[in-house]
Parts: sequence; C-alpha cells; structure tokens
Amino acid sequence: MGLALVVGPAHAGKVALLLERYLDVLDRDPWLVVPNRFDIERVEHDLIRRRPALLAGRIGTFDDLFDDVAGEAGRSGIASEVQRTLAVRRAIGASELKGLGSSASTRGFAETLLSALGELDSALLDPGGLDGDLARLVHAYRSELERLGLRDRHLIRRTAVERLRSDLDSWSGQPVFAYGFEDLTAAEWALLEALAGRTEVTVSIPYEPGRAAFGALERTVQDLAGLAAGKIEELPPSSTRPTPAPLHHVERELFADSPRIGPALDGSLRFLEGAGARGTAELIASELVTLLRAETPPDRIGVVCDSPERWRAPLGTAFEQLGIPYATEHPQRLGDTPLGGALLALLRFGWLDGGRGELFAFLRSPFSGLERRSVDFVEGRLRGRAVSEPTRVQEEAERLRGAPVPALVELQAEDDPVAGASALLGKMMRNAWGVTSPPTSDDARVDARAYRAAERTLAELAAFAELDGQPLSNEDVVAGLERTNVRPPASGEKGRVAVIDYERARTRAFEVAFLLGLEEGAFPRRARPSPLLDDDLRRELGARLERTDAVARDRYLFYTACTRATRRLVLVRESASDEGVPREPSPFWDDVRALFDESEVARATRRRPLSALTWGIESAPSERERLRAVARLSVDDSEGATSLAEANGWSRRLERARHAFERSTALRNPAVLDTMSARTMFSATELERFADCSSAWLVERIVDPKRIDAEPDPILRGQVAHTTLNRFYAMLPRELDAERVTPENVDAALQLVRRCLDDALESGVRLDLTELQNAELRHTLLADLEGFVRDEAASEVGFVPRKLEVSFGSDRSAPELQRGLELGDGLWLSGKIDRIDIDPHSARGIVQDYKSGKGAHSARDIDRELRLQIPLYVLALRDLVGLEPLGGVYRALAGRRITRGMLRESAREDLPGFARDDYLDEDAFWAQVESARERAASNALRIRTGDVQHDPKGDGCPAWCDLWPMCRVGRP
Repeated sequence: MGLALVVGPAHAGKVALLLERYLDVLDRDPWLVVPNRFDIERVEHDLIRRRPALLAGRIGTFDDLFDDVAGEAGRSGIASEVQRTLAVRRAIGASELKGLGSSASTRGFAETLLSALGELDSALLDPGGLDGDLARLVHAYRSELERLGLRDRHLIRRTAVERLRSDLDSWSGQPVFAYGFEDLTAAEWALLEALAGRTEVTVSIPYEPGRAAFGALERTVQDLAGLAAGKIEELPPSSTRPTPAPLHHVERELFADSPRIGPALDGSLRFLEGAGARGTAELIASELVTLLRAETPPDRIGVVCDSPERWRAPLGTAFEQLGIPYATEHPQRLGDTPLGGALLALLRFGWLDGGRGELFAFLRSPFSGLERRSVDFVEGRLRGRAVSEPTRVQEEAERLRGAPVPALVELQAEDDPVAGASALLGKMMRNAWGVTSPPTSDDARVDARAYRAAERTLAELAAFAELDGQPLSNEDVVAGLERTNVRPPASGEKGRVAVIDYERARTRAFEVAFLLGLEEGAFPRRARPSPLLDDDLRRELGARLERTDAVARDRYLFYTACTRATRRLVLVRESASDEGVPREPSPFWDDVRALFDESEVARATRRRPLSALTWGIESAPSERERLRAVARLSVDDSEGATSLAEANGWSRRLERARHAFERSTALRNPAVLDTMSARTMFSATELERFADCSSAWLVERIVDPKRIDAEPDPILRGQVAHTTLNRFYAMLPRELDAERVTPENVDAALQLVRRCLDDALESGVRLDLTELQNAELRHTLLADLEGFVRDEAASEVGFVPRKLEVSFGSDRSAPELQRGLELGDGLWLSGKIDRIDIDPHSARGIVQDYKSGKGAHSARDIDRELRLQIPLYVLALRDLVGLEPLGGVYRALAGRRITRGMLRESAREDLPGFARDDYLDEDAFWAQVESARERAASNALRIRTGDVQHDPKGDGCPAWCDLWPMCRVGRP
C-alpha cells in the first residue's frame, strides 16, 4: 500500500509505464484515472492495442472515482448543472446582499457564483468559516437544494472522502493509477491520501527538477513526493523516440535560463505570421491543404488554440472554403448552435418580450417550416415601417401573412413552459429533417447533438418543477436552456483535423501541431480573479484554494503543446489586427525563436500581410485562389499569365478577369436606353441632382435603393414640416381671419401651427415610432415651426401666401399647368412650388421653397453651385401661373432659419429685409434664370442619351456621400 510517484519530462514514457502496470494487475480490477472524459475512449483503444481483451478494470475521471467511492446512496439526489443554475438563481433572489447587491443583477453573476461554490465544496471547507455576502449566498443555495431534496454534485466529493476514511467496505483493495493533472483540489488530495492508506496508488506527473517549464507543478509534486515517502521513480528523457532534431531541441531547451542554439531547421519547425484573424486562419488553412495533399491523415493534425471560441468563426470559414474536414473538440452553448439559437430566439420573443430580430431569427431558420420568401416579405414590410414592439410585430406579421405563426401560437397557448418548449423542440426537428428517413449529413449531426442536449435539459427542468411542486417560470426555462452545453464531437474523430485548446492538448499526440494565439495578451493569458474569491480570501481560507500563477501554468501548457508533434510543429501568431494595428508577439513565440539561429528562423517563417489580397501562384491553396493569382500575375507579367492560363484551360476566365474592370460609365442596355430616350418630362429636383453628379442621380433616381430599416430621418422631418405648413396657411384665413401672420395674431397662429403639426404627425407618419422617438420628432419640429411663425410675424414683406403646393407638369396639376414648363427641343419641366406669396394689389409674386435643414443658397451660390430649382420655379411663375416674378427664396426651417435666394433689385422696396447680395439687377437676374433653363435642357438631353459619368461638381466626391460603392467610375 501507499503512493508511488512517477515523474519525468514529456515523452519519457510515463503514461506507457502506467498503462503497463495497470494491465499487470488487471486481475485485481484496477482503477485508471484520466484527465477528462475525452481521454477515456482514446485510452481504451490504447489498452486494447496492448492487450486484445480487457475483462476487468475501470477507466474514468476523478469525478467518476468520487462517484464510485460514494456508492449508490451517496450519488442519489444529485442536482444537474441546470438544476444547480435554477437553485442558485433563487438563492440570489432570496438573499439580502450588501456589497454584492448591484453585481447580483448582472447576467454572469449566477455562473460566477456557481463556479465559486464548486471551488469551495471541492476544498472541503465548512461554510461556517465564511462571512458577509458570500456566506449568505452559500447558505441560501444549500437551503434551496435541501428544500428540494437535492444535493450539489461537488458534495459527493466530501461524502466519498468521509466514507473512505470511516468505512472499511468503501474500497476493496483495487489498485489506482492516475495521470494527466497538474494541480489537486483539497478533495482530490484527500481522496488520494485516503486511498494510499487502503491500496497501491501510482501517480504519473510530468516534471523535471529545476526547469522553469514545470514551475506551475512545483507545489503538487512536492506534496505528492511527501506522501510517496521516497517511492519516486524519475524517468530520463527519451532517447529512442523518432523526433526531428529541432523538435527534440525545443523540448529540452525551452524556457532554459541559458539555452543552447539548436540545429539547422529542416522543416519540422515552422513559423506563420498573418495579419488579422481571417488572414491568419487562411494562412493555416493553406498549410493544412498542403499537408492533406501530401496524404497526412486529417486526424493526425491538431490545431491548438488559446480560445476555441475566439477562433471558431475564422477557422470555420477558412477551412470550409477549402474543404478541410475538422472538428472543434470544445463544448458549445446551445444558443450558439443553429437549432438552439432558433429555439431560444422564439422563446425569448414569445415569453420575454424579445425583439423583432429574435422572431425572424427563428422564422428564417429551416426549423420554422415556413417558406423563406414569405418570411423575407413580412420582415421587409415590418422593418420598412419600423415596427419593433413585440405585440405590434406579432399582429402585423399575422396580418401580412394572412395567418398566425403556428409555432408561436402553440407556444403561447401552453401553460407549462417546459411542455411548450419540448413540443416546440420536437416540431423544429421535424420541420428541418422530416420523419421519413434518418439524416446523415454533418449539419444533421450537429442538430442531433443540440437536440439531445436541449431534451436532456428540459427533462431536468421538469424534474426540478416536480420537486418544487409548482411550474417553472418562462425565465427559468430560458435560463436553463441558455446554460446548456452541447457535447462536441468525439475526441480524435477519424478523418477530421482536431481543433482543441491548450488544456485538452496535454494528453494528445499528433504528427503535425499548429499552436495559435501567440500574441501578447492572448497567450500567456491574463489572470482573471474571481470577484467572489479573490487572492486574499483564497490565502485566508487555505485548503488548496490558492491558484497557480497564470503565466506559470500557461508556460507549462505551452511546453506540453510544443511536445505534442512528432513530425512538424507550427507556431502561429497575428502580426496585426483586422484593422491593421500591429500586435506584439507573445514572449513564448520569442522564447522558441531564440533557440535557433536568426537566419534559420527567418527562412522558416512565412508571412501574409493585410495587403496580400491574393496568394502567390505557387502557394495558392485552391483552384479559385490559383485563378485569382494568375489574374494578379497578369498585371506584372501578361505573357506569363497567358501561358499559365492556356496550360491549365483558364484562358477564357483570365480574359474575363482582365476585362472585369474595363467599363464605360454610359448606360448601354437597350431596354434602359429606350426608356430614357422616350422621356420628355423631367422634374426640377431630378435635373438639379443630375447636375450635382450624374452617377449619384442614377443610383438615387433610377436604381432607387431603399433602406431596409426605416427610421425618423431628415426626409421624414421635411415631409411632416411641409405638410404642417401647407395646412397652416390653408387654415389661416378661416381660423384667424387673416391672410398672413402679424404681431397681433402671432399667439393664435402659434396655437394653430401646433394643431397642424399634431394632425400631420398623426396622418403623415406611417412608421411605428417609439414613445421617445415620437416625442423627439414632435419637440424638434415644434421648436423649428414656432420659430418660423414668429419670423413670419416679424417680416416686413406685405405679400400674402395665396398659392400653396402649386404643382405643374403632372396629371394631378391644374389643367392649365399640366403641360409643364418648356425647356426647348421637346423637353418639359415638372415640379411643385411650396408656396407663392402674391402682392395683394397687383399680379406680382415671389416663390418660396422650404428646406428642412439649416442651409439656404444665396444668389451667388445658386449660380456657382448649379442650383436649378428657384430659377426654374421663377420661370414657371411667369410662364405658367401668370404672375410677374419678383424673385424666389429658400426658407431654412432649422437652425437660424436663414432665408436666401435671388430677387430683382427693382423690387427691393416691396421685398425688404433680405440679404443685400441677393438683390440682382434686371440683366443679371434674367440671365441667371435663362442660364438655369439651358442647364436644365442640357442635363435632360444627357439623361435621354444615357450619358452617365462620375462627375461630382467641385473638387471631387463630398465626404458625406455614401454612394461611392455604386458609383460608375470609368476605367480604360
């Protein structure tokens, strides 16, 4: 009896020795403790290779050993992880907290508390030694479990240790072998100590005295050595393992104080530097493709990450593009799977007042059973009207579909949330995969694992509700499902590259290993102290709660990962972020590179900067990338690219690539040109926009893209303001018995404009605005319009607004105005004049055009910036309305509400109060008006011929223009 300790560096044969000794005592039904469940199957296969039949013995984790020792009675009534989550949520709600009161309401507090509770129970601590909020939470949690007749899984450990210490029948003398751990909790230590008094215990741990790589294991080795009482077997480094010399050198010299310079690099050690996560992932993928083409089995390749969650998306995208089979061996939250994400989205919408996006995340998925086209139609309509309030979303979706959403109706009709979620889960799987034949695709396997995880959670929730004697709340069911983990693929799945973390890599072996995350701040990782168990409290409580130094632990994990490769080791780092910001390398990266000659390291380093939009032709990993590389080569070596294309049958595709960016900006489609050439009527605003930039005109007026999500933008503000003022001036004579606003009736006019604004908001806003958006829109518009009315009262101009919203050149215009304004050459102008103020004593008038913004164009700006609206409206006033025009002005409704435009000098006395520079003499005034007509006619002719160019006025595109991705920029 007693404990024997086996130590040695990586690949010294420690585990092999342990397995042989395990097999030697197989007739005594021994126990083999492995690091985690993923190792069980792999170790079983290893043992089967050594001995064809295993008729005795047990293999499991420390948790399995605790369960075995505790016995059937000790294992009864154990709360599952989901049940622990519900119990801790109730404990938090029932506790009167002081210092942690604000933190307790945050989303991650329950999970943090569960982790702390597990550590405390694993330390075999008496809760009486705690105080403050933590003591209250521990007491409330255990009281809740006791009320339900449940026990925390971690308490099994205390039960097992106590039984082993007090019950002679708790262990029958089976030998115990353990390996693959670096630290021991108080419960694990107590278990080993008690077992060592009852049987032979053999523990294997990687360790070499004096090496910094094993610094994190120092305490554990010293404690085990004390318990072993001299029975320590120290294995020397392996001299027979067929490892390339550079990899052997890394294993022996890594983290040494004065490392020796290693041998020449022979390809077994490589360094990859990529810019951005995606660029780095593509660089890894290109290396993997080369390995797979060289017939390296995918399951003999490991990609080791600092954080599988951080790398899941970029690696998945890069690997799938190149057809690389892979499996991420890391648990995934249910909500991160397609099935779980759709399930939780509908539950949140139906039960927790979730947003429109959550409903449509479910409806767009294959699990809804609805046609994608109809779902897109409904969502587009709702987003176009800014419908976002849950009740309104459901009402409008039902109205647009002509029927309710079946799954949502059934979910909301079910009184029991667990039963409702279970029924929904089954229906979702049937919708996606049917019931006639078993699905076998990779997607189906992912969904099947998610389904089993959700089904298990719902069964545990139902059991919890039965123990509690009352139904669970909707929030409890959602919280339980959110915390559900989905089992990853089996460890070392055949035919797939393994993506694992550094912890899981400790007990694995690969021909080729890629080590990722070697950037400063990523690996070694920064310590993340628990807010409930800080370092001071851990030291005070003792019981092996003190954590190993985070850097020392990551140093050991990195050393171990470096020894996992038998043929090639590839270190990978991001040299820059996705935004191009340089990233410093991890000190571990520098430590490995310092082991070899600089020139050798430089030769073994492959880089891919952000500027590398294509691969080199010799390194392109796929046919698509080779085609892109040939197209890029044609820029510098046209003949060489042509020869390569001809040799590979790519000539046609290369020609298409060469001419892809050769384009004329003019419209060429015959149908479009026929439509354009048939036009004779053009609006003033359209021609003005064409004058600004014909490419912008094409996008805005012809392509006319719409925003998916409607919002109260300046266009909506302008529409409401125009409607309000039109109603205001139409009602002014009837309500105030006056044709204009004066100082005497300004108060009554302000009341009238408020009423008109409210009417315009009620009838003119078709968006479902929130209460805050409504208030903001009304408040800002009211401030602007009240200021405008006061300006009108203070004006010295005696003209009265008698014509409002005067449209011409359209079927809705008055009969005498329907023909529009003649521009010449058979071209006509249409438009709508916001307001015409008329001299009460003569047939003279002035055009006013409202602008919802803060700016207005002066007479000089109108000519210089090619403004057409006011000059052309002046012509319409004369030639169509039949009034002598004295000028036209722009009226800004926001800001300082400036008024600028062009006015005849001869009317200065009739039109006082305008800017001095806006009065023009007769020749200048009419010359500017006729010049506008000529520009309008010229622009109309260009439209008819499809003459679209990239021709922004001024020095180039304005900074505010967001149409540049669609501009028709000419290329030779």
